[in-house]
Amino acid sequence: MPRFFFETDAAEPCPLTLSGPGDVLVYFLSLAFSTRYGSLHPLSQLALLLRGEMKINLGPLTTFADRDVEVEADQVELDRVWQDAAPLAETLRAVTAALASGDERIALLTEDAPDLAARLDDLLRMAEWAAERGARVRMTFEL
Repeated sequence: MPRFFFETDAAEPCPLTLSGPGDVLVYFLSLAFSTRYGSLHPLSQLALLLRGEMKINLGPLTTFADRDVEVEADQVELDRVWQDAAPLAETLRAVTAALASGDERIALLTEDAPDLAARLDDLLRMAEWAAERGARVRMTFEL
């Protein structure tokens, strides 16, 4: 099962964690990223709806990397995905609001990912915590 990791460069460790498995975040972030390659998965379609019609900037949410460093380029990518927490929190606020909106299209696209909204809400709280401290964050995964 894929594992999701949230790191911060704040002076103290983030006291917040995901309330359940983060695999659904790995799937959603990966599928949101893969929309540029023509993915037709429901979570890719959700990302297209959020980005297109709802005008949500998913850039901060799709800034993540694989933790497995096999070659120097992997380390470069891992270092590159550090980002300010505030824009990520802003994106997550918009995404969680959209998922909680009652939009039937969103409900249909997320029916096979029932924990997605809860994990995104967890991630929002973590990003807000980091943003309050002016910290940078990094989202990574292991397969």
